[in-house]
Amino acid sequence: MTASLNRRLFVEMLREEWRMHADLFGGVRFAAFPLFVLGLGGGAVWLLTTTSVATVDALILGVHALAFAFGLQTGTTAFLGRDAMRNLLGDMTLLLFTARTLPVSQRRLLAVFLVKDAVYYSGLFMLPMALSFAPAVAAGLLAPVEIAVLWGTATATFLLGVTVTFAGVALSTRGVSGRVVALALAIAVGVAFAAGVDLVRFTPYGVYAGASVLETVAVVAAIPVLGVLGVATYDANYSAPARTAADAYTRWRSRLPFADDAVTAKTLLDLSRSSGGVFKVAFSGAILLAVGVFLLELAGEIAGVDPSPGVTLGAILGLSAFTTYNWLTQFDSLDEYRLYPLDVADVLRAKRRAFLLVGLPTGLAFYALALAFQFASVGDALAGVVVHVGIQTYLFGVTVYLAGFSPNEFLFDTVLFAAFTLAVAAPLVPIVVAGFVVSAGTPVVLAGIAVSGVVLAFAGGVLVRRATPKWERLTRT
Repeated sequence: MTASLNRRLFVEMLREEWRMHADLFGGVRFAAFPLFVLGLGGGAVWLLTTTSVATVDALILGVHALAFAFGLQTGTTAFLGRDAMRNLLGDMTLLLFTARTLPVSQRRLLAVFLVKDAVYYSGLFMLPMALSFAPAVAAGLLAPVEIAVLWGTATATFLLGVTVTFAGVALSTRGVSGRVVALALAIAVGVAFAAGVDLVRFTPYGVYAGASVLETVAVVAAIPVLGVLGVATYDANYSAPARTAADAYTRWRSRLPFADDAVTAKTLLDLSRSSGGVFKVAFSGAILLAVGVFLLELAGEIAGVDPSPGVTLGAILGLSAFTTYNWLTQFDSLDEYRLYPLDVADVLRAKRRAFLLVGLPTGLAFYALALAFQFASVGDALAGVVVHVGIQTYLFGVTVYLAGFSPNEFLFDTVLFAAFTLAVAAPLVPIVVAGFVVSAGTPVVLAGIAVSGVVLAFAGGVLVRRATPKWERLTRT
């Protein structure tokens, strides 16, 4: 009976997860998403290894980092994001939270849910990501069996991220402050680092890289231990306490440089009152800065040339436009504004103004911070500024034109995401590669890159203008 019930719950949870994703992300087109991940990943592995921009080892390390971040995000969405899911799907009850209505214990539901996540995401994301290293196998840079090992360790890394989040959330439902948990983890990591312990070897990536038997056992045991801790302590009836905030709308509206712009003020107020506030935008920029500096150092060592830090970092930091626009559109929808004498053009103009006030200054601030530590010639620095503004404007225009006011929903729509990827990669990859391999002291190349930044800014402006009639037409139908 127990095995039969577990199997039934597992199958129904798998079906529920698939239906939810298909409903959100393009219906049957979502079925092609693993193939898209495989094609995109395989192309990236082939391009980066044949041009010597990155090694296979560096790419495999990146896959594990991505899997861990994805696991953290998946755990957060599952156990903390019920309100956000309700905003997307309407009133609903996931099987995970049916312990009150079904004769099934909450702990059983949680345990089956974790197993379901492991199987579902292992097949949907981790398997195509591992198979995307086939070009490296064909080139003799990787043994075929290492793809199977990579699939296993990437899945384990994803599960580690899910269970870390789950255990932390479960403890918080019992009154343990999330800040205390984060501080305790930070202290433990700091002590281990000071003691000379190589923590990487105690991760699934360490297992891939050749950890000892003892280290492998520690890694394998940590995931079920965290899962059991979460299942034992999670309180499904917990709800975050209500909070109050002072009236800040008038203050935000009076600060704007635009006359009588109520929607822009509301957009910025929503952002400031959300979890993490405006700091979220800065955090996204900091992540891109760290990635850019790492790639810059790596490319310098591999290519043996003096890369252009201005062009490279300006282009990479330009990607912050997508996350910034995502934050600015996450807390409302076009339907909310139909009660008021506003049309699509008014709302889109407000989002564009909010982006100009938040996204561009943040990106430029991180660019200035990067150049304070990465020496750039005057020409390289100026070309980087132009490229950064051009890519931010272009990426904003592409996102608005393709996704309208729901940029976070189209990431898993295979067709739209493929169009978005091609539209972004076509101008961005040549600029980044040129920044990696072209010496910073090549004025003709730098001038050409700067001109491309101007062209991208112009293209972004055109896309924004064309987005307005497009979404007005789609909203009426």
